[in-house]
Amino acid sequence: MLFNTIEFVVFFVVVLAIITIIKNRKFQHLFLLFTSFFFLYYTDNYLVILLLFTILLHFYTGREIYKSNTRERKKIFFIIGIAGSLGLLGFFKYADFTIAQFNIFGNIVDLGSEIPLMDLALPIGISFYTFQSLSYIIDIYRGNLTPAKTLKEYAIFVAFFPLLVAGPILRARQFLPQLREKMEKFNSTGGLRQLVIQNSNLKLGITIMAFGFFKKVFIADNLTPLTGHEVPVPELESFIVIIRTIALGIQVYCDFSGYSDIAIGAALIFGFKIPRNFNKPFFATSPSDFWSRWHISLSKWVRDYLYFPLVFKNRKSSVVVYSSLMISMLLLGLWHGASWNFIIFGGLHGIFLATHTIIKRKFPHTSSHPFFQKRIGKFSSIIITQYIIFLFWIPFFIPEPNLMLVNMQKFVFLDFLTENSIPFIISQKYSIAIMGFFVLLHFISYRTKNLTMRIAKLKLSYWILFLFTCLFFILFFYNGTPEPFIYFRF
Repeated sequence: MLFNTIEFVVFFVVVLAIITIIKNRKFQHLFLLFTSFFFLYYTDNYLVILLLFTILLHFYTGREIYKSNTRERKKIFFIIGIAGSLGLLGFFKYADFTIAQFNIFGNIVDLGSEIPLMDLALPIGISFYTFQSLSYIIDIYRGNLTPAKTLKEYAIFVAFFPLLVAGPILRARQFLPQLREKMEKFNSTGGLRQLVIQNSNLKLGITIMAFGFFKKVFIADNLTPLTGHEVPVPELESFIVIIRTIALGIQVYCDFSGYSDIAIGAALIFGFKIPRNFNKPFFATSPSDFWSRWHISLSKWVRDYLYFPLVFKNRKSSVVVYSSLMISMLLLGLWHGASWNFIIFGGLHGIFLATHTIIKRKFPHTSSHPFFQKRIGKFSSIIITQYIIFLFWIPFFIPEPNLMLVNMQKFVFLDFLTENSIPFIISQKYSIAIMGFFVLLHFISYRTKNLTMRIAKLKLSYWILFLFTCLFFILFFYNGTPEPFIYFRF
């Protein structure tokens, strides 16, 4: 059940209506849990079995970790929880990749036989809910979190349908307190709270969702003719490569941030405040700034649960810092998919981050230089950063090594040829115009603080006009087929 379908809209409205009608809080949470599993079954039926396994595994291992009296017993249950979830993720996501690499090695050393691929279908959302569940037991193991009081409470946290399929990757300490009833007298938490649809949350949530639908259906989906247009290698010119690469970056941003907006808005309507997952990434002034703005929930997860533990004991060592950055980014790339192009993508970002860190350490006063405090300096930082970031999108989207290298070469070493570029631009003028429209909107959003909040606070008539405007663009420019979200493949 895709978010960008009438089916989901009807489903969401029906769920809201029933939640509002049900007054008993126990039945409310049971119904929310039931609808979440129904949503998952409708989207990917055998995903439910894997999800149930993950929920049961981490709920009970989390409780045992918390109750353990000895460090050895705590570590045993921690390893069981980690191995169980990572084993499941690794089997479905990386088994065929591992077999393929082994077969390549076998052919090189002439082993004489090959292991057949299993051709496993990747369960939708497994990377997201696995990382979400891992953070739960890691936080308990570290002593930063108390376990969920009931299986129902934990199941709602993991299976909450707006967030499960493609995130954002939520932490238990961000969600569970919102699910519990606060008891002010004792300054503690009681049972699960009653779900109340508040007018303020409803208006703001719908506004955020409207932005999400607009970014996905109007911008991302209408860039497909440009990004999906196959250009023969002999006809590739620098201008074609640059335009398509920028279009791919914009498309994946609008597609994924659009999903995140719909998920965050839907959760807010239920009364749950979810941290934003994107923060105007195309205005990043450095690689570290970019990853603080792009897929924030994943980059923070990698930072907190991988990078920080790697550098914890020796932060002053340059070798430790740079190698930890590389390891973290390589694994971040591998998280996106079992393919060498994703590893290359992560490795390039690791090199970029390490280089930037070296420059900051060697020249600590560079960022405070008067030049970089002025508009021209900040603009220069944005242009340089984005140029490199867009260059790194090429291996993300192009797995074929030769074609990847050709595109990267054309992106860096401009040929200034126009024989094929001009006809290409003319043929794709509609998609290119949408790119320009996106740049304008992104700039307005960058210059306007709390844009969604401001729109949500408009008078009712103006707010309805905003919704109808979004709806007009979505319906009038609808390409006729609901496009799957790009991050569903991860």
